[in-house]
Amino acid sequence: MSSKNTTSRKEKKSLIIGSVVAVFIAISPYIFYLYESFPKGVYSTEILGINIQSRFEIDLNTQAWLFFSKFVPLYLFILWFFTCKHWWYHVLLIPIAMYVFQTFSAINDNIQYTDEFEIFLLIPIMMIVIPMVYLIRIKLFDRFVYGIDLRKIDEELEKYDALEQELEREVQFYDYKKNT
Repeated sequence: MSSKNTTSRKEKKSLIIGSVVAVFIAISPYIFYLYESFPKGVYSTEILGINIQSRFEIDLNTQAWLFFSKFVPLYLFILWFFTCKHWWYHVLLIPIAMYVFQTFSAINDNIQYTDEFEIFLLIPIMMIVIPMVYLIRIKLFDRFVYGIDLRKIDEELEKYDALEQELEREVQFYDYKKNT
């Protein structure tokens, strides 16, 4: 009975999490089109008691469009990363990092060249993620395609090491007997 209750709780939890994720995905177009609530041709306004000013030489509507066009894909990629059950989900860190840089550049007026140097900032992330994913792929490929179980290979190597050590002890014992 406790196993059945545990399974039931897990299913309920999974259903609730899945529902929340589905709602976040479903409202993504509405989040994107929030830029239309910003006035056109205006460089400063107050929304919900918050004074918002354009930091660029573009109106608030265009700046909001620029921000939400970077933010919505970022948050969808983050949702995908945390809900993905595939072995390659770490690769999603690369576009997530790209959209983080682009979202930051959409709100930071100190950046002189927007969307030009982000690729150079992504290189260190790619240098970590790509080899990690490739190693995972190799291990999975060897195990499921070639039927190579690395644990069995390690066990065999340990047996050979034990045999080699035993043989070395016997040789040392033989040399000892020979010399005495």
